[in-house]
Amino acid sequence: MTRASITVISGVAIAALTLQGCAADDQSAGSGGKVDGTGKTINVLVGANSAYPAEQKKWFADMGAAFTKKTGGTLAYETFASANDELTKIQTSVLSGQGPDVYGLGTTFTPTAYSTDAFVKLTDADWKKVGGRDRFVPATLGISGPDEKNEIGVPSASRPFVIAYNKKLLAAAGIDKPADSWDGLRDQAKRLTKGGVYGISTAYADTFDPYKIIWGMSEQAGNPLVTKGKSAIDDPITVNAFQTYYDWLVKDHVVDPAAVGWKNSQALAEFAAGKSAFMVITSSTSKPTLDASAVKDDYAYAVMPTIPPGESSRPKDGVAAASILSGDNLVVADYSQNKDLALAYIEQVTSAAQQEHYYKIFGDLPTNAEASKSVLAGDKALSPLIDAAKGSVATPFTGAWGEIQLALSNVTVQLIPSLANGSVSPAKVKAAVHEAHVAAQTALDRVK
Repeated sequence: MTRASITVISGVAIAALTLQGCAADDQSAGSGGKVDGTGKTINVLVGANSAYPAEQKKWFADMGAAFTKKTGGTLAYETFASANDELTKIQTSVLSGQGPDVYGLGTTFTPTAYSTDAFVKLTDADWKKVGGRDRFVPATLGISGPDEKNEIGVPSASRPFVIAYNKKLLAAAGIDKPADSWDGLRDQAKRLTKGGVYGISTAYADTFDPYKIIWGMSEQAGNPLVTKGKSAIDDPITVNAFQTYYDWLVKDHVVDPAAVGWKNSQALAEFAAGKSAFMVITSSTSKPTLDASAVKDDYAYAVMPTIPPGESSRPKDGVAAASILSGDNLVVADYSQNKDLALAYIEQVTSAAQQEHYYKIFGDLPTNAEASKSVLAGDKALSPLIDAAKGSVATPFTGAWGEIQLALSNVTVQLIPSLANGSVSPAKVKAAVHEAHVAAQTALDRVK
């Protein structure tokens, strides 16, 4: 099987010669005591960071050096490039009983991993080895497992989503702040689209962004996509959400036509260059880029609209979903021969010192409570992200969610050629959404 991934080994010799002392100084071994990893290697699978690839490679080496100093062991990192890669790696490793010791999973993939029964269910002793359950911000534990007694995921990054906006462009157009409805935001974007500047930056070719926007609009309109093992993806509410998202490009013309081929990092680059007024769906990971950009003094964050398309107020059965509950969890494979060493790695990267270090490089908010308090107290610009985190809503805890997520993403993938040609008919949208609905229901039926 072809694997679209890259492997980065941070061994003792490389780390010692090139990056010794670059990681945050953190010698703690957690509450579980020191682990001797001499002669052993922990293999770690995490998502490739397309926004900061060089920084990620350096961070890998830094973590390898710190891990060797702490345990005597070696780290070997491998990355996945997409949600499909992530799901494929989980499936093949589970079937073969070999692969990474530690997986860095997006929170929405944690239920899929849990359903395989192939990852360590954390005991009180295991939590103690990673520093204790109370080390973490309580909200970040919301999708570690179906309940507190059955958890596999240790939260390593928090990523509530918001919009970024250009204060200078909005002020020039007489707009004081982003609208709280999606229709209002679209209307503002129309006013702001002129002179080579577009109202909205978004990434139609991104693996994650489109489906997360659609998910939020659906929740806000009162159509949760999965309820009691049944898919509601083909409900007219969700079909309208997809159509609204595509219309920004082909009907409203508030998005750069080039966005049909963009990933999130390219949409961010447009906003950072001052060429758009709103960056729809971003997180604190954009902050390092924006703080070094042409708009460093002109941008701010705001909670995304919580009033769904076609409405002036949220329906009674709608949910004020400010963001999908998002971030990363670390899980340990049950087949791992070095579980204590794997937990020692998790303890290292979730310590307060390393979490603050990670935030400064990549912008992900800490899950470590001590580090989170320090970071948030030091930067008032992050206040909207705190509000978004409080208003975050978790996806259903079902083993089918990984496939459901891919089905939702595939709707936009299928329609990219039509979007590139400048039009996408309601019939095409409805057909593609129905196909996703069928795939989702098939996945749900399989896990019953």
